[in-house]
Amino acid sequence: MANLESLLQKCTSLARIKQLQSHLLTSGKFQFYPSLTTKLIELCALSPIADLSHAITLFHQLRKPSTNQWNAVVRGLAQSLQPTQAISWYKTMSKASQKVDALTCSFALKACARALAFSEAMQIHSQIVRFGFGVDVLLQTTLLDVYAKVGDLGFAQKVFDEMSERDIASWNALIAGLAQGSRPTEAIALFKRMSEEEGLKPNEVTVLGALSACSQLGGVKGGEKIHVYIMEEKLDMHVIVCNAVIDMYAKCGFVDKAYWVFKNMKCGKNLITWNTMIMAFAMHGDGGKALELFGEMAKSGVCPDAVSYLAALCACNHAGLVEDGVRLFNSMEVQGVSPNVKHYGTVVDLLGRAGRLQEAYQIIDSMPMFADVVLWQTLLGASKTYGNVEMAEMASRKLVEMGSKGCGDFVLLSNVYAAHERWDDVGRVREAMKRRDVKKIPGFGYIEVDGVIHKFVNGDQSHVKWREIYAKLDEIMLSVKAYGYVAKTNNVLHDIGEEEKENALSYHCEKLAVAFGLISTSEGTPIQVIKNLRICDDCHAVIKLISKIYNREIIVRDRARFHRFKEGCCSCRDYW
Repeated sequence: MANLESLLQKCTSLARIKQLQSHLLTSGKFQFYPSLTTKLIELCALSPIADLSHAITLFHQLRKPSTNQWNAVVRGLAQSLQPTQAISWYKTMSKASQKVDALTCSFALKACARALAFSEAMQIHSQIVRFGFGVDVLLQTTLLDVYAKVGDLGFAQKVFDEMSERDIASWNALIAGLAQGSRPTEAIALFKRMSEEEGLKPNEVTVLGALSACSQLGGVKGGEKIHVYIMEEKLDMHVIVCNAVIDMYAKCGFVDKAYWVFKNMKCGKNLITWNTMIMAFAMHGDGGKALELFGEMAKSGVCPDAVSYLAALCACNHAGLVEDGVRLFNSMEVQGVSPNVKHYGTVVDLLGRAGRLQEAYQIIDSMPMFADVVLWQTLLGASKTYGNVEMAEMASRKLVEMGSKGCGDFVLLSNVYAAHERWDDVGRVREAMKRRDVKKIPGFGYIEVDGVIHKFVNGDQSHVKWREIYAKLDEIMLSVKAYGYVAKTNNVLHDIGEEEKENALSYHCEKLAVAFGLISTSEGTPIQVIKNLRICDDCHAVIKLISKIYNREIIVRDRARFHRFKEGCCSCRDYW
């Protein structure tokens, strides 16, 4: 037996494994050394020299496989490109004479997480309770991780709350789940509870989840505290942590701080580091710096991948560097990187923003792959910007043919008609929206003041200080008019009077958030606002003037990029 285990340790290739298997079979020992056979299956299923199909072949040669042997195959399948097969094997094992154990359930649940198999996860959960495995901390942590990844945070929270004992992995799983599941405020609260109330020490996985939540909220104060902790605990020796810090600062509006972290990394940079920093400059409209960094990346020995090119193209797009963007796109194939639909989409947007609509259409028409909904939406958006009714109608027809029900598609076409005062056509589009039960996505914005997130919707009167906010906004509107502001009412989709249109624009959520920032922070303090949709033309014009009149730097992050308003100018140079 000892000699056979020694031979097993020397198996460094599939050929050596097959030789040992042949020896065991011909000597009749294959069925009589279950621990050795299990290790052989594990080697095939899980090691760097793994061949999962051969592991399954070995398994099928066993007369009565043990639980450990079943587990080896289920685990291997759970980690494979076809995790659903692990779930199928689990179901087969549940019906076989061999009983499943806590490890079997754990491996099957990990397969559910990878396959986003919610109903199967619930079935396994019920079996865990029935089998009496519910007190296993590792298994419960895996269970809550599955629920978080499939998007049922209610179940994840319930599993967490009912755990009699929690370890660091349990907290990490829920923090990450809340952060990734669009509940970042709760993720931050849980992070604080874990470190301040429970006395647990966050590790590199914990801070990744917390930084992700800060990024979504634009909560730079919380992000800075986490960054200080990271440096104190030397967690910045992990490149993945540094990448997350860079991303957090960039998404909170502080690209200079992101760049400082990038320049001062002690752990070395990987491809993701470069891509994150290039995209950070792109989001902030600094196309020149992004392209400079793209060039440095290649010189440093890191080969750009498809994400690198996408980030550089986005930089050209946001900065209006049309010729640079087209040249970069055309160089991709030469560099061995095949453009995908996102690269084509960015170039279509680049040309469309520049008013080169026919060229943008030709890019879509000549693509080697199917043009998706986003590409036609991009062309529709450009057609709206330049008032090209014919192109807008063509793009809209394509979207209808593709079954798109996005409210933005209808709103953009309505905008085109409204700009030309074609109110009958606006009414026709709105009727089509009703027939298709299309709901307009409500715009909202939020701002952090003294560590508290305040959310506003258009025309919001739910805030405890709404009267003060409206009074400030009335003051603002009088002030900006004194500087020559004229409301951009051409995109208000109602056939109503100019005064009513101005009122509709005055109480947009980003204006409310900025007004709240002005009454809630001291003079000279920068104001940061996050908007779920693209900032409208009117709000952009007003906030530029606010930055000049009130001497405030105002940073607005919309769904596509950052706008940094200062002294009456915007970092986008009115190109967005």
